[in-house]
Amino acid sequence: MSRTCGMAIFKQMKYLFNKTFLNHNINSIYEGAYRLKDFVGLPDTDFDGGPFLELVHSADYIESIKRCCQNSDTLAEIELTPVSYKAACLAVGLTIKASEQGDFALTRPPGHHAFREKASGFCLFNNIAIAAVKLANEGKKVFILDIDGHHGDGTQAIFYKDPRVFYCSIHQQNVYPFTGTFMEIGKGDGLGKNLNIPIPENSGEKDFLKAVDKAIDTAHKFGADIIGVSAGFDGFRKDRILNLMYSYHAFYECGYRLRKQFKQVFAVLEGGYHEDLKMCADMFVEGVNNGAKPSRIKWNPDLSVG
Repeated sequence: MSRTCGMAIFKQMKYLFNKTFLNHNINSIYEGAYRLKDFVGLPDTDFDGGPFLELVHSADYIESIKRCCQNSDTLAEIELTPVSYKAACLAVGLTIKASEQGDFALTRPPGHHAFREKASGFCLFNNIAIAAVKLANEGKKVFILDIDGHHGDGTQAIFYKDPRVFYCSIHQQNVYPFTGTFMEIGKGDGLGKNLNIPIPENSGEKDFLKAVDKAIDTAHKFGADIIGVSAGFDGFRKDRILNLMYSYHAFYECGYRLRKQFKQVFAVLEGGYHEDLKMCADMFVEGVNNGAKPSRIKWNPDLSVG
């Protein structure tokens, strides 16, 4: 929904959700259904991302994921079931919708560890990469900011030689997947279009927000038309896996600073393994929506006529 503020109209970021995500990998103590339990009151958004999978993944790989789900195999640390394939296609579909509407796709399974031909780290298809390729094919310059506490090795690999999409990751150093160094800057046509900002454990929000500001400056230099956020909340101080010790305020400031600088921002859920995921996401969205509000017009006496 848009609001009117004087003569200006701005777009409110909203959540996109589907209850099918709750029926995937239900009992995992990490990437389990508990992560989205606080969002169950939201209406279902239905959009099948299946037709878009081949923008990134091969037909053979897609078929292998479908087969693993049908056979209830274990893959990428996920106990798959037939509903997992539906959830994965919905995750892609909602991410595409979010990219078109400036919204936040609350999806499971996540995507940033998925390579073109390999599932890993709870990820089957790379949701944000598929949305970014679609936007790039439409002529947009896409900047992906990955704020998940783990490096998005799959997303980086997909765009490492692609000059149309700039990938930037802020993550905890020396943890899974043990990639994402300063030296990884892209290759070929994509040289200089990859930026990693690893930060130490227990760094807190000061280092994080300093990295966000560096990412914003980099996105401006790239000439980004749209910012896609891989919104992982495992940097939060209560996370079960990482130790970055961010506060709620860090996510608010991240959203606020991004939307203050760029008109088009969308997000998709990645990690976050704790009970306060909704509050972290709410703070990010509130920051985006407050950042979208135009500044109040201030009287300039130098422009007065007397």
